[in-house]
Amino acid sequence: MPHILVVDDHRQIRDSVTRFLERNGMRATAAKDARDMDEKLAKGHYDLMVLDVMMPGEDGLSICKRLSAEKRLPIIMLTALGQDQDRIVGLEIGADDYLPKPFNPRELLARIKAVLRRAPEEMSEAGALSGRILRFGGLALDTDAHVITDRDGNRVQLTTADFRLLTVLLARPRTVLSREQLLDLTAGRAAGPLDRTIDNQISRLRRKIETDALRPTLITTVRSHGYSLNADVEVIA
Repeated sequence: MPHILVVDDHRQIRDSVTRFLERNGMRATAAKDARDMDEKLAKGHYDLMVLDVMMPGEDGLSICKRLSAEKRLPIIMLTALGQDQDRIVGLEIGADDYLPKPFNPRELLARIKAVLRRAPEEMSEAGALSGRILRFGGLALDTDAHVITDRDGNRVQLTTADFRLLTVLLARPRTVLSREQLLDLTAGRAAGPLDRTIDNQISRLRRKIETDALRPTLITTVRSHGYSLNADVEVIA
């Protein structure tokens, strides 16, 4: 059974979510804050974390950034309804999905299952890239360190979300991918009518790899269709 760690400072939410998950075939453990979470992580194995953004002490965004840098486990963030900035930042720093409060527990369960289904595929793709150096458009990507190096030797660290999106594009060079396809490949979910997740992630990635992010030449926009990596990809090590 998948083991889910639920991190939320509201006891009612912790208790109701863990009970619901356990009734639906999962193991669930609750933590009330970052310190409690760290103690639980040190003592057990977890397959996914459900993490609230707004918590006293170290907040959810800080926790997400810290755990994503360590590549610990998939994270679904719970955000206050209407807090788009928290949602965008969470996805940018490595969260795998988000759900606004209040939420339907069945939707949370569906998102957990979607992320867990996607995890083996990502591990397989990551395994194929492990230890590789990929060259594209005058840049080199160290797939183990998640670091981009340009011709002048300047290095840029990619977040988990940056790396996930870039590897999807690198695996399909010169192929136009719609926003819906990119969201499905990177997050395993369908896009809503006003969903700007991919646009925001593309903008962030362009700022890291383009010479001029306002006039991109590597990740190009194909009007009314989506985005494409406009470069050939070569494995150099």
